[in-house]
Amino acid sequence: MSAQSPQVLVVDDDSEIRKLLARYLREQGFRVLIASTCAEVREKVVTNRVDLIVLDVMLPDGSGLDLCRDLRTSRSAIPIILLTALKEDIDRIIGLEFGADDYLGKPFNPRELVARIRAVLRRGPKTADRRPDAARYGFDGFVADRSTRSVTSPGGEDVSLTGAEFDLLLLFLERPGRVLSRDQLLDLTRGGGSEVLDRSIDVLISRLRRKLSAGGAADIFKTVRNGGYQLAAKVSVPDQQT
Repeated sequence: MSAQSPQVLVVDDDSEIRKLLARYLREQGFRVLIASTCAEVREKVVTNRVDLIVLDVMLPDGSGLDLCRDLRTSRSAIPIILLTALKEDIDRIIGLEFGADDYLGKPFNPRELVARIRAVLRRGPKTADRRPDAARYGFDGFVADRSTRSVTSPGGEDVSLTGAEFDLLLLFLERPGRVLSRDQLLDLTRGGGSEVLDRSIDVLISRLRRKLSAGGAADIFKTVRNGGYQLAAKVSVPDQQT
């Protein structure tokens, strides 16, 4: 197994599930770390390179949702897939608002988990209309910094975004002027297509609108009927030499 293979931290308090997932993920070419508590997760993300966390919602020393929120508050951008038995859409949306990147309900097929891991790790297909990766993007007086995963308002204040919100904003900044449908946004962010995730795109757009508006922006996202969403602001690359 290559040392460059993505390293996945599997977090579940059930030892059998941990062993099963660890074995299966290694067979699929991933490097694997395991943990059973919130405390172990916090220790491992500090002492190891972790490329993605598979996180159970119910843990013996706390909630996986709270842990997800804490990681995002501490500026961790490690992608997180929640393992959850929660059935209500609102519970899944709360997880998304806390910064989760995807969900998988128990019980699940390990093959689906691997597909979701690969989709989350994927940066999205390279298309002709995609602006080449840049360190920073300017839009409507704001600056989005890819390296620090931060957004600064025209007044120089930090705009607090979750990991999922920043990723969604970045998709629009990379494709200025493009109308992106919900299906395209799902493919580019998670590769999924469930109704829950489809509605979550609308939730993320709504939250981005609110947070950017509070930072001084007009409504920079246009809703295109039967089309999707479009970033209306002009996008610039401050570091690009012309």
